[in-house]
Amino acid sequence: MAAAAARAAVGAGVAGGARGGGQGGLCEVGQQPTAGARGRGGRRFPPLSRTSRDLDLTRLPFPPQALAAAAVLGLLGGLLLYMLPRKRGVDAGEVQDLHNKAPRPAAPAPAQHQDKDDRPDMAARAPEIDEDLHSRQLAVYGRETMKRLFGSNVLVSGLQGLGAEIAKNLVLAGVKSVTLHDDGKVDLWDLSSNFFLSEKDVGQNRAQACVPKLQELNNAVIISTITGDLTKEQLSNFQTEADNFLTNLQAVVFTDISIEKAVEFDDYCHSHQPPIAFIKSEVRGLFGSVFCDFGPEFTVLDVDGEEPHTGIVASISNDNPALVSCVDDERLEFQDGDLVIFSEVHGMTELNDGKPRKIKSARPYSFTLEEDTTSYGTYIRGGIVTQVKPPKVLKFKTLKEAIKEPGEFLMSDFSKFDRPPLLHLAFQALDKFRTELLRFPIAGSADDAQKLIDFAIIINESLGESKLEEIDKKLLQHFASGSRAVLNPMAAMFGGIVGQEVVKACSGKFHPLYQFFYFDSVESLPVEPLEASDLKPENSRYDAQISVFGAKLQKKLEQSKIFMVGSGALGCEFLKNLALMGISCSENGKLTVTDDDVIEKSNLSRQFLFRDWNIGQPKSTVAATAAMAINPKLHVEALQNRASPETENVFNDAFWESLDAVVNALDNVTARMYIDSRCVYFQKPLLESGTLGAKCNTQMVIPHLTENYGASRDPPEKQAPMCTVHSFPHNIDHCLTWARSEFEGLLEKTPTEVNAFLSNPSGYATAARTAGDAQARDQLERVIECLDRDKCETFQDCITWARLKFEDYFANRVKQLTFTFPEDAMTSSGAPFWSAPKRFPRPLEFSSADPSHLNFLLAASILRAETFGIPIPDWAKNPKKLAEAVDKVIVPDFQPKQGVKIETDEKATNLSSASVDDAAVIEELIAKLEAISKTLAPGFHMNPIQFEKDDDTNFHMDLIAGFANMRARNYSIPEVDKLKAKFIAGRIIPAIATSTAMATGLVCLELYKVLAGGHKVEDYRNTFANLAIPLFSMAEPVPPKTIKHQDMSWTVWDRWTITGNITLRELLEWLKEKGLNAYSISCGTSLLYNSMFPRHKERLDKKVVDVAREVAKVEVPSYRRHLDVVVACEDDDDNDVDIPLVSIYFR
Repeated sequence: MAAAAARAAVGAGVAGGARGGGQGGLCEVGQQPTAGARGRGGRRFPPLSRTSRDLDLTRLPFPPQALAAAAVLGLLGGLLLYMLPRKRGVDAGEVQDLHNKAPRPAAPAPAQHQDKDDRPDMAARAPEIDEDLHSRQLAVYGRETMKRLFGSNVLVSGLQGLGAEIAKNLVLAGVKSVTLHDDGKVDLWDLSSNFFLSEKDVGQNRAQACVPKLQELNNAVIISTITGDLTKEQLSNFQTEADNFLTNLQAVVFTDISIEKAVEFDDYCHSHQPPIAFIKSEVRGLFGSVFCDFGPEFTVLDVDGEEPHTGIVASISNDNPALVSCVDDERLEFQDGDLVIFSEVHGMTELNDGKPRKIKSARPYSFTLEEDTTSYGTYIRGGIVTQVKPPKVLKFKTLKEAIKEPGEFLMSDFSKFDRPPLLHLAFQALDKFRTELLRFPIAGSADDAQKLIDFAIIINESLGESKLEEIDKKLLQHFASGSRAVLNPMAAMFGGIVGQEVVKACSGKFHPLYQFFYFDSVESLPVEPLEASDLKPENSRYDAQISVFGAKLQKKLEQSKIFMVGSGALGCEFLKNLALMGISCSENGKLTVTDDDVIEKSNLSRQFLFRDWNIGQPKSTVAATAAMAINPKLHVEALQNRASPETENVFNDAFWESLDAVVNALDNVTARMYIDSRCVYFQKPLLESGTLGAKCNTQMVIPHLTENYGASRDPPEKQAPMCTVHSFPHNIDHCLTWARSEFEGLLEKTPTEVNAFLSNPSGYATAARTAGDAQARDQLERVIECLDRDKCETFQDCITWARLKFEDYFANRVKQLTFTFPEDAMTSSGAPFWSAPKRFPRPLEFSSADPSHLNFLLAASILRAETFGIPIPDWAKNPKKLAEAVDKVIVPDFQPKQGVKIETDEKATNLSSASVDDAAVIEELIAKLEAISKTLAPGFHMNPIQFEKDDDTNFHMDLIAGFANMRARNYSIPEVDKLKAKFIAGRIIPAIATSTAMATGLVCLELYKVLAGGHKVEDYRNTFANLAIPLFSMAEPVPPKTIKHQDMSWTVWDRWTITGNITLRELLEWLKEKGLNAYSISCGTSLLYNSMFPRHKERLDKKVVDVAREVAKVEVPSYRRHLDVVVACEDDDDNDVDIPLVSIYFR
């Protein structure tokens, strides 16, 4: 254990990627660059809320307490890794910076490091991107990468489970064409891992049998098949079945090929002009491998996909080296060696030349430049510093070279530090076994295992000085025994990894895997040794799985009772996996799936069990039906209930007590916390996972073995101060936050308030009087404006309203602000008021010749008309006629007001402050509102508009983008297009199929352990992965905190139970026998007993349930057999003792 902890600590050092953050971080001895993934204490990912979709990624498997417990050797090892020179890629001899040399790139990079591609055969033929369908994927890749994907052609050879998963992920990603090659026939073993196949496909060609269901995933992708022998010449003269012209292949993937053949194909691809990316991957039982060769020189355009880090300059010294200090608005994410450019610097204008500069001595709010600024102008104010991420060139070895000299392996589990070299040997030995015996080793055969071991020994001896000193024969026995099987969880995991590598090869986006990756999950095997007789095939669809885990565990899987919460992206993958594994596929088993959401168009690019004809239908029902099509024996019940305290009559005690495990497939933290509390309460295993773009994580919550999900909390996300958002924005996020707030205020909240008043005028007035504050006053003023001054009856009225809003927002308010705080204004301390991060604004002058101005008015007018139920005339979308209508609007001259208060306090949370005359003003406003209401037509009402980001025809995002960009223009902030605005204002969570597939594969490997039972905590794994870099970090979960009292101990997993309808006195005596003096008993928020209150002694002889009914008004529902109470106790020395929840089973 100590050694394992030591290695885990080293792994944590690598995974930490520098606690100061940013792209890059440590590399594994000159290979893979690590990402800005950090320990629990700091912010690990871009500033996205943990309430976002498919989280919780912020939970890494290396919490502080685990590191503290690590052995000294491990800590020293981790420290040593942190002290190594930080490289961003492979060894210096393998990587060239494009600033020094620009060789022929595999994915050409433009001069200014933009995500751009110049290959006409890919970009020119790429179809238009359906932004509604691919919005979540666009948030990860960007338009240019998507265009390159849409023009890419890929060949996948070997359509067993792994090949099918890779093909699925590529089709969902939207490559131009996928050609499937397989000359084999479908057999029952394929049904354990290939979800495209069914029993009726047995005997058909594997590739052809996959096409119909694969094509359903994306009709825009051309899918072809090759069913005979594949030759390397075919890779050059490549032609898809749907094309009449030859086209270049960008990548080939082989999942079942001999090393000899692989070397032949790889040599051809490596030397081809242009090179064809070659990927060889295998899944053999609980073991897997990946090899990548992207050619002699491959250009990585974006090594990690993260947004460039930025900072706002506060000062720059005239020194050598120069010290740059930034405002303390937010910690800097720069690291030593990063390249940055400067802009908007006043005074020291020499830095505004756009030249990348290297930084050092990076600190949270400062850094130094390797530059002499003593002769530069003196810094005055302003300045933005932005990270530059230069492209990088990787030189790949061929398979022939790399198999002999593999170099450093990409690690995933530092408790298995010596495992990759052994697996490198094992896969070669298996290849030798198959080549000579023309078959796989037989599961459970000691003779076959020994033959494979003998091959491994021979190969090892041929390595000379680089041979392994010791060979783990037991591991090779496991490897040999399960080598024929392609397990679904392994196929899902590696399908995600390899699918992402293909995307990298086609686009240059993200850092490729360089070059070997090996993985195993032998700890998923049952604890008890498996007999050869238990591994024999049974002529069933689970034969592959039985050959690894045995028939006894297979029966347990089929009889298991699982609760899966959520059926979105994670849920679809889980349902597919569980169906293929045979989970709940017997009369005694049951899989319950619940999700209260319905299918939307944007779901279809990742949630692959859904089709376009399912839009609007319940996710759980459609997903469950699709899963039953994969395995008709799946015993699944689909519900549309949200798992919450309000549905505990559905998910009652009997339901929870019947479960074997719970699988979360959720998209928010609140729901996760609730499910976690239920699992702790009923002592049920919880398998947790989440994704964010190319990142994913898994957390195993195992009763009595691990901490629970809620045991640790991440720090809350930093929110921009109200005054910054409303008056002093300095980035586009502030502008978009304000824009969405204004959208909802104008088009949803105010019309809703109008309807609330009209439906019950007296009640509305009473509520306003009762509130009597500034918020109530402002609310009344908005309602009056809407029904009086700003009331619209014609579309021309709506145009007038929009034009005046433009003037108010982007001219008058700015003029008032700069009147109150002129450009030369000073603070009370004598410092310039308009100093960083504040940006001095300029008012906009409306011009109907400016398309952005006219587009804002168009969107605002149409949506305003919608709230009033006014028809939109046909001419409204004609720019010329719209401009003519706008020109009719009379815009009053602006007169600045004296004494206007503008909030500048960043700690202020409410911009509307109460005043002494609020009550009097409210009375006046109510009287005015009642008078106005008498002038309204009978039945008048408004139509509130709820923001919907995923419909590009509804003008919602047009208006929000217009709001934000006009405001950005006021403050000289770079503007964004509508898509980028949608990501930020719509709080769209980046998501791709590959990371989702990997996460669910990892979870299902843990599910084997959960259902087999008997595993220790060191057998389980929590994982954090980032496919972009790539990074894989696995560690055993953290044990729960233990509380001890006398000879007793307990954790969060314990709950003390008492059977019988006992009295308060009996409860106190029961605790006294444990050496505990109870002084307070509560139920919910009500106090049932406290020793300090004399009258409470009168309750001692009453039943606890009766006291709860009388005092707390608690009625225990019929579906619950017990009452829970929280008891505060002391020991005999008056020390408080935290005891478990006490459950009284009175029924």
